[in-house]
Amino acid sequence: MSQQLVILSHSNITFPSPSHALTDPDGLLAIGGDLSIDRLKAAYSHGIFPWFNDEEPILWWSPSQRGVIELDDFHVSKSTKKTYRKLRLEVSVNKAFAQVIEACRAQRLDKEGTWINPDMIAAYQLAHKAGIAHSLEIWLEGRLVGGLYGIMQNGVFCGESMFYNITDASKIAMWQLVLWLKRHNAHFIDCQLLNPYLATLGAKSISREEFLTKLKAARNYNVPNTMWQPQSLGEIYD
Repeated sequence: MSQQLVILSHSNITFPSPSHALTDPDGLLAIGGDLSIDRLKAAYSHGIFPWFNDEEPILWWSPSQRGVIELDDFHVSKSTKKTYRKLRLEVSVNKAFAQVIEACRAQRLDKEGTWINPDMIAAYQLAHKAGIAHSLEIWLEGRLVGGLYGIMQNGVFCGESMFYNITDASKIAMWQLVLWLKRHNAHFIDCQLLNPYLATLGAKSISREEFLTKLKAARNYNVPNTMWQPQSLGEIYD
């Protein structure tokens, strides 16, 4: 397939095939458009996600190599499990979405900068209200100490970002997410891009073609109505 960078209009939410994405920069497929709910739904259902900085237009990506976590391949260390039980941490879903996304932004601003700009926050908060963006929270004595958020509209949880305020809190959040997804027979986690940290948790890199095949298979999955209702999870160990 030939490479081409498509300029999106506000009136048409159709994306080009990911096979047209550029190789340099790898995965850049389209530019422009908006972050409406319908466009976000269309993007994620075709393996495309937005990623851009404040000074840039909206950029849409489908990289040639995709980071994924197969639920049965997830690795959690004994020390992480020990921390979870020793501190008696509590886990919930969709009880503090706004707090989680703001905490993810703040942590990255302190370190290396972030793509979680005000436009992205507003868009994902609307996506949360629309029932496709979700958060998982880790609490210590009533204080939010870790969590993550992402998009789930079929059998794939498309992870966006995570944060921690105490040691291992983000690892615990991922562990609890995996357990929650397994309990509901979901397919896998889309990590977008593989990095060394995710690799320690069992993430691997697969080709765009393989990812899109897995994504297509996951479209038949219907997210249970009760799965992402705001709730505390309690004990959900294997």
